[in-house]
Amino acid sequence: MKQAHTLAGRLLLALPGMGDPRFERATIAIYVHDAGGAFGIDLAHEREDLGFHALLEEMGIAPGIAPDCRVLHGGPVEPGRGFVLHSRDWAGAGTIEMPPLGALTATPAVLEAIAAGEGPRDWLIALGYSGWGPGQLDGEMQRHGWHAAQGSAEILFETPMQRRWEATWRAEGIDPALLASQTGRA
Repeated sequence: MKQAHTLAGRLLLALPGMGDPRFERATIAIYVHDAGGAFGIDLAHEREDLGFHALLEEMGIAPGIAPDCRVLHGGPVEPGRGFVLHSRDWAGAGTIEMPPLGALTATPAVLEAIAAGEGPRDWLIALGYSGWGPGQLDGEMQRHGWHAAQGSAEILFETPMQRRWEATWRAEGIDPALLASQTGRA
Protein backbone atom coordinates (compact mmCIF):
# COMPACT_ATOMS: atom_id res chain seq x y z
CA MET A 1 0.00 0.00 0.00
CA LYS A 2 1.46 3.35 -0.99
CA GLN A 3 1.25 6.08 1.65
CA ALA A 4 -0.68 9.02 0.17
CA HIS A 5 0.29 11.47 2.91
CA THR A 6 2.41 11.65 6.00
CA LEU A 7 1.54 12.91 9.44
CA ALA A 8 5.20 13.18 10.47
CA GLY A 9 5.85 16.60 11.99
CA ARG A 10 2.23 16.99 13.11
CA LEU A 11 0.57 16.76 16.50
CA LEU A 12 -2.02 14.03 16.82
CA LEU A 13 -4.90 14.96 19.15
CA ALA A 14 -7.17 12.34 20.71
CA LEU A 15 -10.80 13.15 20.08
CA PRO A 16 -13.18 13.09 23.07
CA GLY A 17 -14.85 9.72 23.42
CA MET A 18 -12.23 7.79 21.44
CA GLY A 19 -12.73 4.91 23.88
CA ASP A 20 -9.15 4.26 25.03
CA PRO A 21 -8.45 5.82 28.45
CA ARG A 22 -4.68 5.58 27.87
CA PHE A 23 -5.04 8.30 25.25
CA GLU A 24 -7.53 10.65 26.90
CA ARG A 25 -6.50 14.21 25.92
CA ALA A 26 -3.34 12.81 24.27
CA THR A 27 -1.17 15.17 22.26
CA ILE A 28 1.25 13.00 20.31
CA ALA A 29 4.21 14.38 18.35
CA ILE A 30 4.43 12.16 15.26
CA TYR A 31 7.98 11.47 14.09
CA VAL A 32 7.38 8.59 11.66
CA HIS A 33 4.34 7.89 9.50
CA ASP A 34 4.87 5.76 6.42
CA ALA A 35 3.81 2.47 4.84
CA GLY A 36 5.47 0.61 7.74
CA GLY A 37 3.36 2.31 10.42
CA ALA A 38 3.62 5.31 12.73
CA PHE A 39 5.64 6.35 15.79
CA GLY A 40 5.11 9.26 18.16
CA ILE A 41 5.60 10.58 21.69
CA ASP A 42 2.70 11.68 23.91
CA LEU A 43 3.35 15.15 25.35
CA ALA A 44 0.29 15.45 27.57
CA HIS A 45 0.83 12.87 30.31
CA GLU A 46 3.57 12.70 32.92
CA ARG A 47 4.88 9.88 35.03
CA GLU A 48 4.00 10.32 38.66
CA ASP A 49 6.78 8.04 39.86
CA LEU A 50 9.90 9.48 38.26
CA GLY A 51 11.76 12.77 37.95
CA PHE A 52 14.58 13.60 35.55
CA HIS A 53 17.35 13.57 38.20
CA ALA A 54 16.25 10.14 39.43
CA LEU A 55 16.25 8.85 35.83
CA LEU A 56 19.77 10.19 35.25
CA GLU A 57 20.98 8.58 38.47
CA GLU A 58 19.41 5.23 37.46
CA MET A 59 21.44 5.47 34.23
CA GLY A 60 24.66 6.30 36.06
CA ILE A 61 24.73 9.90 34.82
CA ALA A 62 25.40 12.65 37.36
CA PRO A 63 22.63 15.28 37.07
CA GLY A 64 25.22 18.05 36.90
CA ILE A 65 23.55 21.39 36.21
CA ALA A 66 20.44 19.89 34.59
CA PRO A 67 17.20 21.13 36.15
CA ASP A 68 14.98 18.47 37.67
CA CYS A 69 11.62 18.06 35.94
CA ARG A 70 8.86 15.53 35.45
CA VAL A 71 9.33 12.73 32.95
CA LEU A 72 6.58 12.35 30.36
CA HIS A 73 4.73 9.09 29.76
CA GLY A 74 5.42 8.96 26.03
CA GLY A 75 3.06 6.10 25.36
CA PRO A 76 2.20 2.52 26.24
CA VAL A 77 4.86 0.83 24.10
CA GLU A 78 8.24 0.07 25.70
CA PRO A 79 7.67 2.24 28.80
CA GLY A 80 11.30 1.77 29.87
CA ARG A 81 12.76 3.20 26.67
CA GLY A 82 13.75 6.88 26.79
CA PHE A 83 13.42 9.68 24.25
CA VAL A 84 14.43 13.33 24.37
CA LEU A 85 12.39 15.75 22.25
CA HIS A 86 14.51 18.85 21.80
CA SER A 87 15.27 22.01 19.88
CA ARG A 88 17.32 21.67 16.70
CA ASP A 89 20.35 23.49 18.15
CA TRP A 90 21.85 20.14 19.25
CA ALA A 91 22.31 16.91 17.29
CA GLY A 92 24.11 13.66 17.91
CA ALA A 93 24.26 10.18 16.46
CA GLY A 94 20.73 8.96 15.83
CA THR A 95 19.04 12.36 16.11
CA ILE A 96 15.92 12.62 13.95
CA GLU A 97 15.12 16.19 12.86
CA MET A 98 11.44 16.86 12.36
CA PRO A 99 10.57 20.48 11.63
CA PRO A 100 8.50 22.15 12.98
CA LEU A 101 8.60 19.90 16.07
CA GLY A 102 12.35 20.12 16.57
CA ALA A 103 14.32 16.90 16.93
CA LEU A 104 14.24 13.55 18.71
CA THR A 105 17.19 11.67 20.19
CA ALA A 106 17.12 8.31 21.97
CA THR A 107 20.78 7.94 22.99
CA PRO A 108 22.44 8.65 26.35
CA ALA A 109 24.67 11.26 24.67
CA VAL A 110 21.88 13.86 24.76
CA LEU A 111 21.28 13.20 28.47
CA GLU A 112 24.99 13.60 29.20
CA ALA A 113 25.03 16.86 27.22
CA ILE A 114 22.02 18.21 29.12
CA ALA A 115 23.62 17.30 32.46
CA ALA A 116 26.84 19.07 31.43
CA GLY A 117 24.98 22.21 30.29
CA GLU A 118 25.98 21.56 26.67
CA GLY A 119 22.73 20.09 25.40
CA PRO A 120 19.82 21.56 23.49
CA ARG A 121 18.27 24.85 24.66
CA ASP A 122 14.78 23.31 24.92
CA TRP A 123 14.06 19.69 25.76
CA LEU A 124 11.51 17.24 27.16
CA ILE A 125 12.20 13.69 28.36
CA ALA A 126 9.75 10.83 27.83
CA LEU A 127 9.67 7.12 28.57
CA GLY A 128 7.71 4.93 26.18
CA TYR A 129 6.10 5.75 22.86
CA SER A 130 2.92 5.32 20.85
CA GLY A 131 3.16 3.04 17.85
CA TRP A 132 0.88 1.83 15.09
CA GLY A 133 1.32 -0.96 12.54
CA PRO A 134 0.93 -0.53 8.77
CA GLY A 135 -2.32 1.32 8.03
CA GLN A 136 -3.48 1.17 11.68
CA LEU A 137 -3.32 4.91 12.40
CA ASP A 138 -5.01 5.73 9.08
CA GLY A 139 -7.85 3.39 10.04
CA GLU A 140 -8.19 4.96 13.49
CA MET A 141 -8.34 8.41 11.91
CA GLN A 142 -11.14 7.28 9.57
CA ARG A 143 -13.07 6.06 12.64
CA HIS A 144 -12.76 9.54 14.18
CA GLY A 145 -10.28 8.68 16.93
CA TRP A 146 -7.70 11.34 16.11
CA HIS A 147 -7.23 14.79 14.62
CA ALA A 148 -3.93 15.70 12.93
CA ALA A 149 -2.99 19.28 13.89
CA GLN A 150 -0.19 21.52 12.76
CA GLY A 151 2.75 21.03 15.07
CA SER A 152 4.88 23.75 16.57
CA ALA A 153 7.92 23.94 18.82
CA GLU A 154 6.09 26.58 20.87
CA ILE A 155 3.41 24.10 21.90
CA LEU A 156 6.02 21.47 22.76
CA PHE A 157 8.42 23.64 24.71
CA GLU A 158 6.51 26.74 25.85
CA THR A 159 3.11 25.34 26.80
CA PRO A 160 2.68 23.58 30.15
CA MET A 161 2.06 19.85 29.77
CA GLN A 162 -1.50 20.04 31.17
CA ARG A 163 -2.48 22.63 28.54
CA ARG A 164 -0.92 21.18 25.36
CA TRP A 165 -4.05 19.36 24.18
CA GLU A 166 -6.27 22.43 24.59
CA ALA A 167 -3.62 24.83 23.21
CA THR A 168 -3.19 22.70 20.09
CA TRP A 169 -6.94 22.70 19.41
CA ARG A 170 -7.04 26.46 19.91
CA ALA A 171 -4.10 26.92 17.51
CA GLU A 172 -6.24 25.04 14.96
CA GLY A 173 -9.04 27.58 15.52
CA ILE A 174 -11.20 25.07 17.41
CA ASP A 175 -12.67 25.55 20.88
CA PRO A 176 -12.18 22.11 22.49
CA ALA A 177 -15.17 22.71 24.79
CA LEU A 178 -17.39 22.44 21.69
CA LEU A 179 -16.11 19.00 20.62
CA ALA A 180 -18.66 16.20 20.76
CA SER A 181 -17.75 12.92 22.39
CA GLN A 182 -19.77 10.95 19.83
CA THR A 183 -19.76 10.94 16.05
CA GLY A 184 -22.40 9.87 13.61
CA ARG A 185 -22.48 8.40 10.13
CA ALA A 186 -24.35 9.73 7.16
